[in-house]
Amino acid sequence: QVHLVESGGGSVQAGGSLRLSCVASGFTSSYYSMAWFRQAPGKEREGVASIDPGGRSIYADSVKGRFTFSKDNAKNTLYLQMNSLKAEDTAVYYCAADVAWFLSLSKNDYNYWGQGTQVTVSS
Repeated sequence: QVHLVESGGGSVQAGGSLRLSCVASGFTSSYYSMAWFRQAPGKEREGVASIDPGGRSIYADSVKGRFTFSKDNAKNTLYLQMNSLKAEDTAVYYCAADVAWFLSLSKNDYNYWGQGTQVTVSS
């Protein structure tokens, strides 16, 4: 059974950094496309970054140059390093996965989701 558990969220001042982790179990992450999404109160869930099994990645324009996505296949863990955080980055961040080879920031393309971790950035 596929299971995703996020951690690393918290509260930080604008300009600060956080690193989110997503531990995957029940599947081998090297064969899955994975992504980070976020959802702010009253807003739609939006894609932040996506990585395919080959290691290629894409980012939403709003986070390019500030967020970095990486994957440790040996640990079956996904990371999102978030630097230069802004108040508008405040949201619940979700890890997502699907057994397919693609790059996508559309939530409809992923069948497996974690429970989310809260990130709050104060200005």
